[in-house]
Amino acid sequence: MKLGIAMFPADFAIRPDELARAVEERGFESLFLPEHTHMPATERTRKEIGELPAHFSRTHDLFVALSYAAAATRELLVATGICLVTQRDPIATAKAVASLDELSGGRVLFGVGAGWIPEEIENHGTDPARRWAVLAERVKAMREIWTREEAEFHGEHVNFNPIFSWPKPRQRPHPPVLVGGGGPNVERRVLDFGDEWMPHAGMPLAELSARITTLGQAALHIGRSGTPPVTVFGAEPDADALLSLREIGVTRAVLYAPPSDPDSVRRFLDQAQPLIAKVQD
Repeated sequence: MKLGIAMFPADFAIRPDELARAVEERGFESLFLPEHTHMPATERTRKEIGELPAHFSRTHDLFVALSYAAAATRELLVATGICLVTQRDPIATAKAVASLDELSGGRVLFGVGAGWIPEEIENHGTDPARRWAVLAERVKAMREIWTREEAEFHGEHVNFNPIFSWPKPRQRPHPPVLVGGGGPNVERRVLDFGDEWMPHAGMPLAELSARITTLGQAALHIGRSGTPPVTVFGAEPDADALLSLREIGVTRAVLYAPPSDPDSVRRFLDQAQPLIAKVQD
């Protein structure tokens, strides 16, 4: 099992390039960065969601931050964890992902999700009730752009006639699409428009194990070879807990680092580093 690190790239925390170097130097496989373009400053969101930590509204742009991370490293995988595709134009996002993958030498993991803060989603023109359908079409449209010289897409939520768009991703056919979420339909979504599953930590181990089995069976039923890889996001930095995840078929675990000053983040990474040798295959 591989180990990655995630951190909100807040403007008051360690810089993304410094973070990426520290993560790579300690032998972690990947760096995942979450995103929020903004937080609604309204009474409605305060009542629906409550007060969120400052780093939710103070993150750097996702692809700018990942570009700094990629430029500062040689082998570290740079990952969106997650990209809120429901809040992004699919043509522009396809170009951002492809550019990052090309310039990094094929080191991108594309984690995607539909979002969970209703007013944030609405501010980008998406109906929260339709966010999963929007996500599916936008990712499918991006896959067309990445893999076809002349791409077009005609759906309910995405519609464009043939276009040229370069660069194409370095990875073929494109960077892995990691579908985030743990809802009842996520396995279907993984097989519909994704390559891997990325549930958040907190699901009971027995349930996670059963769902990995179900995902593998469903994949074989439609002709896929083997169970899609599974990344557990926000895993506990504990050897026994991580080994339990490995035993049920989890292929990557991602640990949250605190969005804090450089010394605090490096201390966290130093404490977590011994886990790599304990859980790697």
